[in-house]
Amino acid sequence: MKIALNHKSSVPLHLQAEELLRKMIKDPQYQNGSLLPNEVELAHQLNISRTTLRQALNKLVYEGLVIRKKGVGTKVADAKISSKSINWLSFSQEMKARGIPIKNFELHVSWVYPEEKIAQFFNIKTDEKILKLERLRGRIEGPFVYFVSYFHPNTGLTGEEDFKRPLYDILEKDYNVVTALSKEEISAKSADKFIAGKLETEVGSPILFRKRYVYDNAERPIEYNLGYYKADSFIYSVESRRA
Repeated sequence: MKIALNHKSSVPLHLQAEELLRKMIKDPQYQNGSLLPNEVELAHQLNISRTTLRQALNKLVYEGLVIRKKGVGTKVADAKISSKSINWLSFSQEMKARGIPIKNFELHVSWVYPEEKIAQFFNIKTDEKILKLERLRGRIEGPFVYFVSYFHPNTGLTGEEDFKRPLYDILEKDYNVVTALSKEEISAKSADKFIAGKLETEVGSPILFRKRYVYDNAERPIEYNLGYYKADSFIYSVESRRA
């Protein structure tokens, strides 16, 4: 097949590369487990940067079409049934979709030294301060979620932003940081004294705890988010489809 992009086209190169990769992985020579050309070789053939190529590859990885292993390479994924949430939205978008008016009860911004696990996620040192955003939000009649977000220094956030705006709109429109991938862990826990006080509930009450890892379109970590939801006020819905 033809391995070339139209550098004079108005279509962005990463979208052209993505379309080319989609055609490439359908080629019989790559359907038997053979590796795709490595990134250096393919970027050179297409006359694009590895960053641009990786942006296209990341989309296929996220969709489960290809598998990329460090030190090995990239190959077409075996056909399988997968379960994947496709309704990842910001909190503001989630509530708007549900028709629920939201009130901000508290909003705190500070610069802190990250705990070891957060520093490891961002791949930074624990002596480098990062932005911490705390928000208590809910319906008019009372709060039902407490968020704590930490941001990678490379996002460019200063702490002076109007955080009443949707967070991901701020990142994308003001800093050209596009959130493309969210990995989440959801568990149940009991409210401790601090969380119970924030959510106006009893100590020991059931809480839905969501840990969210957010990446940009090059799979660079940009946000480490913790969410504490009143279990009797919030339902987490996941829409899945068979691939």
